[in-house]
Amino acid sequence: MTRPGADADAGAGAGEAEERRPEGFEGDHDILWAAFHVLPAGAVLIDRAGQIMNVNAEAERLLGRSVASMRGADAHDLLHRDRVGQAVARSDCRMLAAMDEDRTTSGDLDTFLRGDGHLLPVEWSTAPIRGREGVAGAAVLFTEVTNRLESQYRAERELAELRDRTERLALLAEVTTVLTQSLEVEETLRRLGRIVTRRLSDWAVVVLRGDDEREHRMAVLPSDRPTRNGEGEGGDDAQGAGGEAEVRWSAPLPPAAESATTPLANVLRRGKLSTLGPDEISTPVDCPLTAAHRELLAARGAASAVIAPLRTARHVLGALTAVRNDPTRPFDGTEEALLSDIAYRAGLAIDNARLFRQQRDIAVTLQHHLLTPLPRVGELQLAARYLPAGAGAEVGGDWYDALVLGDGVTALIIGDVLGHDLDAVAGMAQLRNMLRSLAWDRREAPSVIFDRLDRAIPAITTVTMATALLARVEELPETGTWRLQWTSAGHPPPLLVTADGQARYLEQHQDPMLGTQLAGSLQRHDVIERLPPRSTVLLYTDGLIEEPGISLDAGLERLRSHATELAERPLDDFCDQIVKQVRPGGRDDIALLAMRVPRAGRAPSR
Repeated sequence: MTRPGADADAGAGAGEAEERRPEGFEGDHDILWAAFHVLPAGAVLIDRAGQIMNVNAEAERLLGRSVASMRGADAHDLLHRDRVGQAVARSDCRMLAAMDEDRTTSGDLDTFLRGDGHLLPVEWSTAPIRGREGVAGAAVLFTEVTNRLESQYRAERELAELRDRTERLALLAEVTTVLTQSLEVEETLRRLGRIVTRRLSDWAVVVLRGDDEREHRMAVLPSDRPTRNGEGEGGDDAQGAGGEAEVRWSAPLPPAAESATTPLANVLRRGKLSTLGPDEISTPVDCPLTAAHRELLAARGAASAVIAPLRTARHVLGALTAVRNDPTRPFDGTEEALLSDIAYRAGLAIDNARLFRQQRDIAVTLQHHLLTPLPRVGELQLAARYLPAGAGAEVGGDWYDALVLGDGVTALIIGDVLGHDLDAVAGMAQLRNMLRSLAWDRREAPSVIFDRLDRAIPAITTVTMATALLARVEELPETGTWRLQWTSAGHPPPLLVTADGQARYLEQHQDPMLGTQLAGSLQRHDVIERLPPRSTVLLYTDGLIEEPGISLDAGLERLRSHATELAERPLDDFCDQIVKQVRPGGRDDIALLAMRVPRAGRAPSR
């Protein structure tokens, strides 16, 4: 604050007005009275009632008032203001409190009202003047602190700017963290909508290019703002069944023509931020994409909007439109820059999710091609299922297999290669093909086949570790019954379900996983189990029984309990219901292989 010049008549009446000295300035105190007038600080003498008795020359100069114009006036009402120029309540005045409390008081960065109406930033101190009968008045000394106030204002502005920058960096860090936690495009957009509407806009719209860039889709993003019913804003555009926010896309729209010059077209083509005001929102356009965008904004009462490109270093994926409905709150330059940064980070997250989806689709397709059809084996029933992990999760190395061996016995195989990526799928293909060859080549016990496989793994595959189970299923001619002979390399135990609804796990002899480098130093075991007529054996991978937050024992018991209820179902229905009732949220892929033996045949006569 720059202090205006003093009034031309300041001090003019100092020698003409009759001086009033408070009690205590008579006689021998003339020297003090003289010093009062030459003090380098402004000085005001007030009586016990708070009225101005006298002021010195410096006070006249600083206040732009003459002594004659001030004498007799109430000092508090005439001069005292708070920092922003508002009158101070008399009960809160610390200058007057000096007399009431008989003690020195002070104020830092208050203001006094000058004669020209401007505010004078001051630092002041008030000391009571004691007479024969107590406090007779007070002396108020003050100095101008305009420079200090300006420095403080500047420091506060810099602090506010620093706080804004810190909050902006914190928000961008939050955006990066939140958006990169998902590898699924829809979830990334849901999170983007909540962040933008919580901090910057009333609602938001996204336009995305299709994978082939021949079409675009538009959607209102789910909002984090409460509505009258307590849910997020967005209405039918953003709320799914059960109140779950979801992204609902419009019908496909053609891309903007090369000749289109609308802000949305410029954002999608050039990747430069654009803004819309009421006039632009209401202006008709010929471009179908822009027209649908404008119609949506107008229908939902938009007053201003910022369109920021969702982009990467290589290309523009789409556009984020942040919208405000209040015409008195247009976006400012800082908010526009922040939305541009947010949209850039969102574009990277969306591109990453799309690339992951493409890679995952390739892996799923490859995995499905590697899972050969099940053989038909007389009255023996076989059924299998493979389900990749849910969207946003990587594909694993789970597989199942069944084949008729050279001696006519049916082999069942289930396995899981360590890892969740294309390398795991490739390793699964290597291990599956090797195991098929080793099992078919010789008539050997499953444990011997696994021993040979374990020795070969480090030499001719890229597999690090895997769990697997190999079983031989054969009919016993002398009794007409069936038996299961198997070995397990660290794999979850088979589940035997009888026709009368009893179920138990076959948990004998769990041997180490494949790839542990223990081949040759350990003896693997075979287990034999006679199978009751019409019984079902279920082989599965760990995705069927593992779920965050519950123990492995709880997962096994849940599977066993469901299986007992399904014992009489047809085998395909049995598998479908097992997956439907037990599968925990799709965090891991699942392979399962079920076998049901026929009714007992007659033993051959001798």
